[in-house]
Amino acid sequence: MLMAKSQPTSNPTAPAEYTVVARRYRPQQFADLIGQEHVATSLINALQTGRVAHAYLFTGARGVGKTSAARILAKALNCATGPTATPCDVCESCLAVTTGEDVDVQEIDGASNNKAEEARELRLNVGFRPTRGRYKIYIIDEVHMLSTAAFNVLLKTLEEPPPHVKFIFATTEVQKLPITILSRCQRFDFANVGPSRIFDQLKNIVQREGHEADDDALRLIARRAAGSMRDSQSLLDQLLASASGTLSTELVHSVLGTAGEERVGELAANILAHDAKSALNAIASWSERGLQIGELLDQLIEHWRALMLVNCGGQDLQDLPASPNQREALLRQAGSLSLDTILAGLEVWTACKSRMRGSNHAQVLLEMAVVRLCRLEELLSIGQLARSISQGVALPAVKSSTNAMNTSNSPRGVPSLSRPAADHGEPLKKNALSEHRTPPNSLENQGHHATIPLTESRLAEIWSRLQQDVTERSPLLGSQLKSANSPAIFGPNSLEIRFHSSYSQAYDACAQEMNRAKITESLRRIVGPGAMIKLERVAGPAPTQMTRTTETPARSQAAERRKQLMDLPLFKKASESLGAQIWHVDEAFNPNATRPALPASTDSDDDEAEPNPVLDPDEG
Repeated sequence: MLMAKSQPTSNPTAPAEYTVVARRYRPQQFADLIGQEHVATSLINALQTGRVAHAYLFTGARGVGKTSAARILAKALNCATGPTATPCDVCESCLAVTTGEDVDVQEIDGASNNKAEEARELRLNVGFRPTRGRYKIYIIDEVHMLSTAAFNVLLKTLEEPPPHVKFIFATTEVQKLPITILSRCQRFDFANVGPSRIFDQLKNIVQREGHEADDDALRLIARRAAGSMRDSQSLLDQLLASASGTLSTELVHSVLGTAGEERVGELAANILAHDAKSALNAIASWSERGLQIGELLDQLIEHWRALMLVNCGGQDLQDLPASPNQREALLRQAGSLSLDTILAGLEVWTACKSRMRGSNHAQVLLEMAVVRLCRLEELLSIGQLARSISQGVALPAVKSSTNAMNTSNSPRGVPSLSRPAADHGEPLKKNALSEHRTPPNSLENQGHHATIPLTESRLAEIWSRLQQDVTERSPLLGSQLKSANSPAIFGPNSLEIRFHSSYSQAYDACAQEMNRAKITESLRRIVGPGAMIKLERVAGPAPTQMTRTTETPARSQAAERRKQLMDLPLFKKASESLGAQIWHVDEAFNPNATRPALPASTDSDDDEAEPNPVLDPDEG
């Protein structure tokens, strides 16, 4: 006798299928959209006034509620009690949309259905009426993944669809959409959810799940989510499964592979104290215990961002990315730094983050960034260098992490870079490295530290010392420079060196960029920083050695006249305020001349009148 084949029976002890937190707590009403109140209000008003558009575009970061808002809008349009701003969630249409089984609401993945053939099939199906609902609704997620041909197929249908069809597009990269698509849709931008809003929602979920969690742990998860509500819920689900009791910050750090806030604060303190050794040792020990280098870098970026926020807005800033236990240390660190220093540190961290994406040496890049930040005050910005060069001022003193970085501790006998005199407020006369390179017979080593003002009365002395210094540094260049005529002053702290046209070879040698720099450097050692030179060719009779090296009576007379003019109030005021100097005086110039009375003129000869000269030529 044949026995009937037994049918498999369900196991009553089998566990029920588990639904993740992100799906169980997905928004089902417009009021549930946390952080997107502006979008919810607009859609509710459109439903209540009957002004629902045929195409919507929802754009924003991942996990902020774009697809959830699209489903809620679909339920509101096809609800048995609708169209309504508050779908019932109990009718057949609402339940089918919630579970993704409604035949009239089709959710399409743009990444896997991005070809023109699929777009043509969609365009053909648009003409059919909905099966049971009022509207046939197409929700296309990641719509930016569609090909250009697929967009072209949809253009006409998207602009003038049948009255029973609605399109809802969602994307995280709206900049990739063609402008022809954007112009046919009503666009809504979804904002990132703030950490405080995420914290409140996570706390509510923990209570409804019957678990316990520390507030600091939930705040850490909220900051870690970076504005994504879905990411925070997925992370909470993972942590609740790992926790045997109360969810603590230690468990969060161990699961995520991150360092505690105290450790990050200590690492930041070592960096700000220029203690590279302690900072590198901390990173090495954490790496051995499984710390994720990328996660640590994110925490350091967040810490420097907190320093920037505190430095700009103070301790009362909203949503400060730090726990209450770390605020005191954060305030102390921010108060000891300038905003430019904090911003420079942020630039170093973000540059390290971008380089780390394509590298297999994450720890090396992080250690390089740490060492660079420990030496940050030793480095000069481009602005500082440009300002120092343009103004001719000395570069700021280098600060070292240790006040005595002597040669014995320096690798390969590199001279010390520390400047103890600067720490006591004493002016520095020269850099240690520059001193190391200075020739032994130069003017600076002979004790000539005081500078000479570049004036007419001291011009002959300056010219003689300039030739001497250049000759000591480069005898060949010094011999070429001696072929020049006696120089002249052509501006404040500026010396003009003239070569007769018969000495073109000497002029060309001194005009070379390297030789010109040497002459300028020698002049600055004599007259001070900021001095400039100008090389000129002059024509005329060939000068003799006497005319080049001795001062003629005519030059003495001209110098005496300049000195007399500098005693006048106008020129004295210009010299005191602007540092101006007289470098040329016309022979006809007479400051005591009076302006002759202007002849009477009539309206008829105004246009033909010649202006009278200011100075009387007879007195020249």
